[in-house]
Amino acid sequence: MTADKKLKAKAASEYTAKQITVLEGLEPVRKRPGMYIGNTAEAGLHHMIWEVVNNAIDESMAGFCDHIVITLTNDGMVSVEDNGRGIPVETHIQTGKSALETVLTKLHAGGKFGEGGYKVSGGLHGVGVSVVNALSEYMRAEVKRDNKLWVQEYKRGNPTSKVKPIKAIKGTGTTIYFKPDPQIFTTLELKIKLILDYLRQQAYLTKGVKIILNDERDKKNKTSYTFYFEGGIASYVRYINHSKTPKHDNIFYIQKEIDEVMVEIALQYVDEFNESTISFANNIYTTEGGMHLAGFKTALTRTLNNYARNKNILKEKDDNLTGEDTMEGITGIVSVKLKDAQFEGQTKAKLGNAEVKSIVDGITSQYLGIYLEEHPRDAEAILGKCMLAARARLAAKTARDTILRKGALEGFTLPGKLSDCSSRDASISELYIVEGDSAGGSAKQGRNREFQAILPLRGKILNVERARIDKMLANTEIKSLIIAFGTNIGEQFNLDDLRYNKIIIMTDADVDGAHIRTLLLTLFYRYFPQLIENKHIYVAKPPLYRLAKGKEVKYAYSDEEKDEIVADFAKDSGSKKGNKKIEVVELEQPDAEQATEEEATKGPRIVIQRYKGLGEMNPDQLWQTTMDPLHRVLKRVSVSDAAKADEVLDILMGDEVENRKRFIESHAKAVKNLDI
Repeated sequence: MTADKKLKAKAASEYTAKQITVLEGLEPVRKRPGMYIGNTAEAGLHHMIWEVVNNAIDESMAGFCDHIVITLTNDGMVSVEDNGRGIPVETHIQTGKSALETVLTKLHAGGKFGEGGYKVSGGLHGVGVSVVNALSEYMRAEVKRDNKLWVQEYKRGNPTSKVKPIKAIKGTGTTIYFKPDPQIFTTLELKIKLILDYLRQQAYLTKGVKIILNDERDKKNKTSYTFYFEGGIASYVRYINHSKTPKHDNIFYIQKEIDEVMVEIALQYVDEFNESTISFANNIYTTEGGMHLAGFKTALTRTLNNYARNKNILKEKDDNLTGEDTMEGITGIVSVKLKDAQFEGQTKAKLGNAEVKSIVDGITSQYLGIYLEEHPRDAEAILGKCMLAARARLAAKTARDTILRKGALEGFTLPGKLSDCSSRDASISELYIVEGDSAGGSAKQGRNREFQAILPLRGKILNVERARIDKMLANTEIKSLIIAFGTNIGEQFNLDDLRYNKIIIMTDADVDGAHIRTLLLTLFYRYFPQLIENKHIYVAKPPLYRLAKGKEVKYAYSDEEKDEIVADFAKDSGSKKGNKKIEVVELEQPDAEQATEEEATKGPRIVIQRYKGLGEMNPDQLWQTTMDPLHRVLKRVSVSDAAKADEVLDILMGDEVENRKRFIESHAKAVKNLDI
């Protein structure tokens, strides 16, 4: 027997039942929290709130709750109160414990699996509230049922008392108090904006429910927010379009139930080129759409074509409108609620119930047809918008085909200004997009040539927010980007052909750099969303300052960090012993190496170099601070709320100057490190 086979045989003999670990109760959750809430950082922390709120929303969708109150306190506690039926407290037959304790301490225990609990539910796995319990330092459950207030407390998922009534009380409902565990989470800072955006969305999707958020973390400045929308997703469409120019006044809205599938649809066209359709299943945002969205799009195109033919708006010689034509400029929301939702993938990103497609298709066709007949002005505006899109599509086709004909971009040679990497392994390769030749020169010299490519941009690229694809492709800088990526664009886009795993935007930390970064992000969001969704787009964070004391050098990425380093240098200098104050020198036109040499003759000094641009950094400094994978800071670009991203891009990059002015005025005080 060879040595290799002996090792394998020994390893096999040692792998026995003793090596199998069984985690009891909620232990698996604390052992692998990321499996249940995504991560233990900011997203996972807020997911704890979503899980408890979703339980209250489920009660509302079942018709038993119309009032939900979320409270944040200054000791890190979160409470969610609803006026639903209240979690049952009687003894559970299978566990022999109170149903309340069972729900809060057992995975896959709840009213969402059997009959009679919930007809519709977002939390299909039934792990929500028990996971929150497991990952909380402290939890308290209060249930109003049977004219009594029942209470049980828990510590890190384990009950510290039995379920017991503490007083007589009228009404029904559940209140869950929980305090996220600092042993689990890397941050305990709750972001009010994230919470407000989520609660607003849930209120739109569950019309008639009032959701209140009380922020009591600052005792002197307590704030309260209330969301209540009788109009449901029609109000949501109006909210999304508030900064846009509608093509017609009336929002199409319908809510119907067929075969225990509740369908809610709202749409309005605006004076935009981009499509903005959002879909939900049981109040869960289906980022990849699914059968409900497919049924809606098919019915929309067919119904508009039928109406246009019947009214002789489309002549016999005219081609039918395509899906691309009918989706241009639409703001649409499709929300379905069904008993047995089947999602594709653990993230619930796509609805897979085939029967939903025909139901949504039928409802959209019937009631959109009625809407068009009853609102001829709106119908005329909608068809006018779609036919304009069709004419523009046909007019642009010839120009676009010269660039986008199949295989054309692959035939182009790589841009001459691209300094490519030597590796052909896309999984390790990186493309740095930098502004200007000066920064490009430093980056080329400082990079690791094996896996880092540099593409300098000359000036600012075209703002693609208000440009069609043919005009966009006439822009030399954008064409260079597309060719460098290797993916092609539009109908020929192929993610498998991407030449770099990381595409990194590296611009100066000033107004111009921020503008170039915004233009690039607009391009990626509108025309390369797959690159964002698949985690390929990053933003580099170069330092703002270089601080030197003698031969010791540190870099600061913010003013606060600079002040901390200055304080540390002063503390470590030993100058306090001689009652000397260390000199701080800030250089406007710095020569860092010369300044360091002068320190030896001028005594203890802290020399601060403020970087105005990447071009001011020596290649070795740029490598050490911004390009070295071991030390650099990269921010991955993601889009958690498509509707909000669409709105912000429209405000910042669209034609409406007044909306942009209001946005800037309202956010000006929050801007840091602004160079004017």
